[in-house]
Amino acid sequence: MEKTIKAQLILENGMRFDGEAFGYVKETVGEVVFNTGMTGYEELLTDPSYAGQIVTMTYPLVGNYGINLDDMESERPRLRGFVVREKCDFPNNWRCEMDLDGFLKQNKVMGIEGVDTRALTKVLRDHGTMKGIITTRAKDLTDSQIAMKFETYSNKNVIRECTIAEKYEIPGSGCHIAFLDLGTKSGILRDLKARGCRITVLPAFTTAEEILDLNPDAVFLSNGPGDPKSVPEVIETVRQLIGKKPLLGVCMGNQLLCLALGGDTKKMKFGHHGGNHPVKDLKTGRVYITSQNHEYVVCDLPKDVEASFVNINDNTIEGIRHTKLPIFSVQFHPEASPGPLDSGYLFDRFLEIVERGGDHA
Repeated sequence: MEKTIKAQLILENGMRFDGEAFGYVKETVGEVVFNTGMTGYEELLTDPSYAGQIVTMTYPLVGNYGINLDDMESERPRLRGFVVREKCDFPNNWRCEMDLDGFLKQNKVMGIEGVDTRALTKVLRDHGTMKGIITTRAKDLTDSQIAMKFETYSNKNVIRECTIAEKYEIPGSGCHIAFLDLGTKSGILRDLKARGCRITVLPAFTTAEEILDLNPDAVFLSNGPGDPKSVPEVIETVRQLIGKKPLLGVCMGNQLLCLALGGDTKKMKFGHHGGNHPVKDLKTGRVYITSQNHEYVVCDLPKDVEASFVNINDNTIEGIRHTKLPIFSVQFHPEASPGPLDSGYLFDRFLEIVERGGDHA
């Protein structure tokens, strides 16, 4: 039996949470957020939108069905740390290929278990997202050393780190989609592929001229990590595409579209992370249970742009549409299927618009 290693999570406000280290044991610094999902920890771990963050699971037992590599949302995890109340050491599932501890070791992600995640979540809910350190040498770190680690932490270039290096093609007989990869989940590509789309997947910093040279039927802006305002060159690219091609955005893509159209975004107190967020379609009044992962939200909508979805819990904008152009986007993940499958119709709606020649939604 492996010897346990004591560890601590130290928050930016000075609060400390005791636990035991697991996974790849190496000190790590990140922005601490909480996820309210009861399942889906494997998809969460490999979602590039968590790049640079330390993720706390509110559900107490994590890892009970192990890790199945077919369900990964990207080639590897990019989060900085993983906080759980209790990890499962003996997963039970016929598709299981390894346990959680082994997966984090393999991918060099620091974990801490035994933490009072209920108390930690309350702190983040009340005080907002803050930086944190997971360390096995808490007694040796001085206050000035801890402060220096927080000061030197940066999460500004995460889209550049998460996007692909070179474009590639996914064959299909349907609409040709130019897909800007800002740190995408593979589930979005799977859903578009399942609808017969021919997809040209492009690096995040591809220029508008390069995109238009492909002569796609439409442009898709993916999800991705960080602050949308940290990539002004991508915002300018999107601005140059407006009115030239139908545009659809998901999560980060939603925020970039709002900024490119002249709107604004702001950072939320503690963000939306989980698979149980209720969202209302303002056109039909129907409520969907959605999967979400974002720290920023659109606000101050520009002229000719209206909200299409709102969050039932806090009334934040969850989707926008242009009233004159074929442009619409959502903040949640239609492909994630957190139980219900019904929000997947958004992909169908977008493709119908493209096939009609770009009539707006």
